[in-house]
Amino acid sequence: MGDNSPNDIPRHLAVIMDGNGRWAKSRGLPRKAGHRAGAESVREAVDYCNEAGVEFLTLYAFSSENWNRPKAEVDALMKLLERFLKTKAREIAEKDVRLTAIGKTDLLPESCRNELNKVIEETKNNKALTLILALSYGSREEIADASRQIALKVQSGKLSPDDIDNDTISKHLNTAEFPDPDLLIRTSGELRLSNFLLWQLSYAEIFISSKNWPDFRKSDFQEAVKNYSRRHRRFGRV
Repeated sequence: MGDNSPNDIPRHLAVIMDGNGRWAKSRGLPRKAGHRAGAESVREAVDYCNEAGVEFLTLYAFSSENWNRPKAEVDALMKLLERFLKTKAREIAEKDVRLTAIGKTDLLPESCRNELNKVIEETKNNKALTLILALSYGSREEIADASRQIALKVQSGKLSPDDIDNDTISKHLNTAEFPDPDLLIRTSGELRLSNFLLWQLSYAEIFISSKNWPDFRKSDFQEAVKNYSRRHRRFGRV
């Protein structure tokens, strides 16, 4: 697969898939064409992680703020998601990949939600890689929801305020069953987190690529992981 040893490979890789619209605009195409092209990079991401031994891959597919985009674009994205779940997700499942999702998926159109739940059920016992789609996801909302759950437990006497620590909060997040990401990749050169996994990315290494997401390929993942392998992760220590 490459020159990386198992210890150099991030256990959990997270990706902000940015630049679909820019990719399309630079080619004189509608934005939805960029989103369709970006779906191919998702396949590349899954293939790379499977081959490299990455255990968890989280893709920022649709943020809670994306609902504010023009209705035509949102509708196109939902149709693309449903098509992905019906076609490429099946291909992914054949590679022993488990698919799951985080976010307010109840806000997705019923047909998308049904297809998503179907794939999640069909792949729940797969072991090679866990692919986590962040859909209708916003980290601030996630942390607020966790805070409410904890407050209710305190109010009911099930939890003492003195017992609340970092683990308490982590266990009430959408990602409770997953380790925190080791490496975040963001495409299109933007230098922000965009309300993505704000709690979980506290100690993640960050790799920014100037490439738009539809142009990001296996060789780019290899470059990002090679860069990651050269870093010394201190976790706040000297």
